[in-house]
Amino acid sequence: MPTAAAPIISSVQKLVLYETRARYFLVGSNHAETKYRVLKIDRTEPKDLVIIDDRHVYTQQEVRELLGRLDLGNRTKMGQKGSSGLFRAVSAFGVVGFVRFLEGYYIVLITKRRKMADIGGHAIYKIEDTNMIYIPNDSVRITHPDEARYLRIFQNVDLSSNFYFSYSYDLSHSLQYNLTVLRMPLEMLKSETTQSRQESFDIFEDEGLITQGGSGVFGICSEPYMKYVWNGELLDIIKNTVHRDWLLYIIHGFCGQSKLLIYGRPVYVTLIARRSSKFAGTRFLKRGANCEGDVANEVETEQILCDASVMSFTAGSYSSYVQVRGSVPLYWSQDISTMMPKPPITLDQADPFAHVAALHFDQMLQRFGSPIIILNLVKEREKRKHERILSEELVAAVTYLNQFLPPEHTIVYIPWDMAKYTKSKLCNVLDRLNVIAESVVKKTGFFVNRPDSYCSILRPDEKWNELGGCVIPTGRLQTGILRTNCVDCLDRTNTAQFMVGKCALAYQLFSLGLIDKPNLQFDTDAVRLFEELYEDHGDTLSLQYGGSQLVHRVKTYRKIAPWTQHSKDIMQTLSRYYSNAFSDADRQDSINLFLGVFHPTEGKPHLWELPTDFYLHHKNTMRLLPTRRSYTHWWTPDVIKHLPLPYDEVICAANLKKLIVKKFHRYEEEIDIHNEFFRPYELSSFDDTFCLAMTSSARDFMPKTVGIDPSPFTVRKPDETGKSVLGNKSNREEAVLQRKTAASAPPPPSEEAVSSSSEDDSGTDREEEGSVSQRSTPVKMTDTGDSAKVTENVVQPMKEVYGINLSDGLSEEDFSIYSRFVQLGQSQHKQDKSSQQLCSRCSDGVIKLTPISAFSQDNIYEVQPPRVDRKSAEIFQAHIQASQGIMQPLGKEDTSMYREYIRNRYL
Repeated sequence: MPTAAAPIISSVQKLVLYETRARYFLVGSNHAETKYRVLKIDRTEPKDLVIIDDRHVYTQQEVRELLGRLDLGNRTKMGQKGSSGLFRAVSAFGVVGFVRFLEGYYIVLITKRRKMADIGGHAIYKIEDTNMIYIPNDSVRITHPDEARYLRIFQNVDLSSNFYFSYSYDLSHSLQYNLTVLRMPLEMLKSETTQSRQESFDIFEDEGLITQGGSGVFGICSEPYMKYVWNGELLDIIKNTVHRDWLLYIIHGFCGQSKLLIYGRPVYVTLIARRSSKFAGTRFLKRGANCEGDVANEVETEQILCDASVMSFTAGSYSSYVQVRGSVPLYWSQDISTMMPKPPITLDQADPFAHVAALHFDQMLQRFGSPIIILNLVKEREKRKHERILSEELVAAVTYLNQFLPPEHTIVYIPWDMAKYTKSKLCNVLDRLNVIAESVVKKTGFFVNRPDSYCSILRPDEKWNELGGCVIPTGRLQTGILRTNCVDCLDRTNTAQFMVGKCALAYQLFSLGLIDKPNLQFDTDAVRLFEELYEDHGDTLSLQYGGSQLVHRVKTYRKIAPWTQHSKDIMQTLSRYYSNAFSDADRQDSINLFLGVFHPTEGKPHLWELPTDFYLHHKNTMRLLPTRRSYTHWWTPDVIKHLPLPYDEVICAANLKKLIVKKFHRYEEEIDIHNEFFRPYELSSFDDTFCLAMTSSARDFMPKTVGIDPSPFTVRKPDETGKSVLGNKSNREEAVLQRKTAASAPPPPSEEAVSSSSEDDSGTDREEEGSVSQRSTPVKMTDTGDSAKVTENVVQPMKEVYGINLSDGLSEEDFSIYSRFVQLGQSQHKQDKSSQQLCSRCSDGVIKLTPISAFSQDNIYEVQPPRVDRKSAEIFQAHIQASQGIMQPLGKEDTSMYREYIRNRYL
């Protein structure tokens, strides 16, 4: 089914910064280096940022001539050798933004990147290194004594730690939103193209379309959801000045991808976590919510499943499920000055009308639709009232808000004391979570871009028929969201989200026709792969907010964790306590400065002089709000009209204004994802290919012995996994295998620009640092003898793995069977005359079969039976009636034929 549009690929992917005494020239090009854009940055202004973008698209030859003229015009003496007026400063892959403290502006550039995931051919990169360059010239620089301290605080936000970007895929939105935008009706796209053409400043936008009669493809670029963008404040100053391709929005959180091989069919499982940039901070310093409804530690987690055998968003099969974690939406905090492991919980403000909770849930209704399901995991029974304070206030807030909502869209509240059930020996925590997960997924549904498969119609499943969400002709939409919280939203929350994600994964696999029932069991390769992804996801988010990795994991709640895990849990607890007590304050200052919550100003107190940042995050304390919301109609009017659908995905005038629509030639580079992914213009190596380096269920989880069912949905014994093969045969040393998920897989060589003269010395360091990720576990080194034994265990004989020795020649009987198998495959598909003649010459003496039926599309979504002529249908109908005792009258031909048969048989 052809779509009406395609995502626009940014034409600024490689950058080179050139320097003169008076200006910086930032030259950006697409990956093929066929289109160039140039930014001119003035260096003579001590405190202002002056950027000029001519919005012209240059060719490679034109850029060379321009740089040559700039070099010649900026030399001190004409014709003097060795006094070049144009210096190549640095090569980069994107602009993070511009920032100013007390002196002039800085530019932050991405100098190293690594590919982390691939969704429909759209690459997702992780920032590996950045470079911060001061713009004003030394001759006009006005120094300030506190500038260096602000610079250190800003650089304390490590941009090489879990920051991600993409040139063609909007990471701030979900897959459901991105594909819904691409399926907009053609009439609306045409109208939007006309409006955007009139409002566009680029006089070369539609050049060349007239030559082909205006035929082409619509390209769509949507505005990012700024709540999950972390460099929005850094790009705000140039947003209205430069072309949109210069704006590269980054997210913070987690991104991991693994390959699930189902009998050779590759299926990519991707996990993307987006951390909110609103009310962001560290564990004890950011609790509850601010006055605008933004909560602390709010993370949107999306799991994406796609059939990797088809890359296109148009023809491929894609499915996703989204869930959210976040602090309890109330005014509460914990005082860490007492140096207690669990400081007392304090309610800072009385909120009888649930004003802050109303703002928070209104945001969720607008982005996710209804129903909103709250899974509250805090303790319900305590000797000393601690966590129960939050439960009581949250119940009161939800009860108050629900009385004004329509009954079909009320907020669903599920309280469950997870800590109590964990301590009980009679209750299985994960079994109870699995029951909750089933009910949640049935209410919200999930997204899939294909209609229900034909096999699910023939063999309907009871669980599938009870599934919620919104069913549309092109597939299914997720309506509503699960919001999980405990006190910290770390350990308990991650386990609960894993169980819900595991349940949703089963439905996703069933919707794509990959399993026969929407159910997955533990100790299968698929669930182990998914569990490892979620553990890395939980560790990363816990480090960002709590200062340490997860303390309690899925194995802890399954009660199968090894005894060594208890000592690791103690160390993680101590690490978390140390981080919260000594380093969280500095990290909070860095986050406030990076996100633009605090702006340094001459004559006002400095960031480190503030006793608290409460006033920075609660704007109503500094000024009166212009309007006050209703206590009863607490939602946005337009949002409630379109429920259960999310308002952000409804086609309306307000949402159409957020789109940039442009018409391209069909094979234009800005929309040609095939060239962007395969890059036929450059030399590629299989060793550097991302899809071969990511974690694979067959290589990393499936047992390496003969006779084992290769299905990733077969339950394995604990000692049968591919990762435990090394550990069973070596008693002296336990080989700790390095996790090879997408975030910690051995990266391809650094994608630095080829001719970067300023980065030649750092190439070796890049390779050494890139191979060790934050998510990887340490690898114990063994001696030579042990490594030889390990190699013997890994490299098994070919006959033991495949059943035969492939190096030996085939017998005559096997070759004959193989030839007939090849002939069967050739007879099944339609061939050209030339290929048929070639096959007839090569396969003399082989049985030739003629197909009696053909399918135009042979897949799980559509089956077209062969056409039957009228005579054959009458014969079949007479056969059916004869089985029911209804005989057809005999004709003259039948009578004569029967007489002839009797005469020949008996006479």
